[in-house]
Amino acid sequence: MSDPGSHAAVTITADTVPAVRVNGDRSLGQLVSSATAEMSALVHDEIALAKAELREDVKRGVTGSAAIGIAGVFALFSLPVLSFAAAYGIHNWGLGLAWSFLIVGGAFLLLAGLLGLIAMRKFKKVKPPERTIASAKRSAAVLQTVKPHPRPVHEVGETVARSSA
Repeated sequence: MSDPGSHAAVTITADTVPAVRVNGDRSLGQLVSSATAEMSALVHDEIALAKAELREDVKRGVTGSAAIGIAGVFALFSLPVLSFAAAYGIHNWGLGLAWSFLIVGGAFLLLAGLLGLIAMRKFKKVKPPERTIASAKRSAAVLQTVKPHPRPVHEVGETVARSSA
């Protein structure tokens, strides 16, 4: 028996594949096809948006890196000039020129040693990524227990029929 209040109708097409029409507008296959196409377009649009955002971030990162590099070069070039200025400034206080340069050089060595100690303390605090290692070990344990899908063994002269042929 059919329900008189039903809005779905089954029609037979030329290919003898029944198509279910929902509310008489489009068939279920057309709705699924439309939803799949729209989902695919949405994913492609999201990927394009992510690429555009990443491209902008990379441009900003490159510009920032270039600015930092140029600033570092200028700082490096100014270091000898400032060192000479400091040494001649100390010399103007009445100390010999050789002692003035020795004091400036010693100050640089002291600063380098202090920065080296700070760096060593920071490096000692670096630990391995424990959560990542634990997660990778859990994943490896799960994958070791998984058995591969059994595939039929074909003899040497046997061909496999393709569904798209």
